[in-house]
Amino acid sequence: MDTSYPREDPLPAPPHKRQPSAPAPGSPMPRDHLLWSVFNTLYMNFCCLGFVALAFSVKARDRKVSGDVEAARQLSSKARCYNALATAGSVVLPLLLAALVITGAIHLSKLTQESISFFAYQFSGANEEDK
Repeated sequence: MDTSYPREDPLPAPPHKRQPSAPAPGSPMPRDHLLWSVFNTLYMNFCCLGFVALAFSVKARDRKVSGDVEAARQLSSKARCYNALATAGSVVLPLLLAALVITGAIHLSKLTQESISFFAYQFSGANEEDK
């Protein structure tokens, strides 16, 4: 193994900045979903997903303004995904919790009625046998 310096290995090329890609003619500009992200951040911020969606929406808008359409499209897709997750989590979980509470209340009421009828039968049956 050769440990002499300087090494003969070529250095990696310095990273180049991505050049803004011009949109293809006729293709629509990507949406940044900023309004949906603000709404989710303020009202439906389930597990901070609304805030994450807002961050991606702002990044998508910045990329769109700078002209990098492909990066804006990718960031917009992520913002849409996080917005959908935040909305679903904020709507579905409370509905699921309400359904569980209602189901539990119905089950407890049936259990209580059965217990009352059981004890009423036990007490009335015990008194009749003693007579």
